[in-house]
Amino acid sequence: MGSTAENKQLLREAFGAWAVGDIRPLLAAMGDDVVWTVSGHNSWAGSFTGKDAVRRDLLGPLGAQFADTYTNTARRFVAEDDIIVVEAEGRVTTKAGLRYDNKYCFVFRFEDGRIREITEYMDTQLVAEVLNSPPR
Repeated sequence: MGSTAENKQLLREAFGAWAVGDIRPLLAAMGDDVVWTVSGHNSWAGSFTGKDAVRRDLLGPLGAQFADTYTNTARRFVAEDDIIVVEAEGRVTTKAGLRYDNKYCFVFRFEDGRIREITEYMDTQLVAEVLNSPPR
């Protein structure tokens, strides 16, 4: 079982990789039954249950809209018990030529050293203005 400090370090390393476009360490840290919830009232809002669904229904369709490498850089980590909160900034240009530079607050819940839940908060108006709706 991961301690609070170990979980925080795992996310520091994962976001270090994501800051240069490599999301694989974050995916590797997720449990197979992870639930990623996108907050707000927009076409992307909802919960994606299971690592396969996160890849197929969230990350895949998002990545298909990007013209270059998406990066997400952590600015702050706050940890207590099994919860790690990460403030971060994503940057990318869409294939439509629009900037999708969003700010995020991710709330990660760990269980037995694996990410079990991710709750994502962001600028939902930017999502509505820049991103296409996901295929459903």
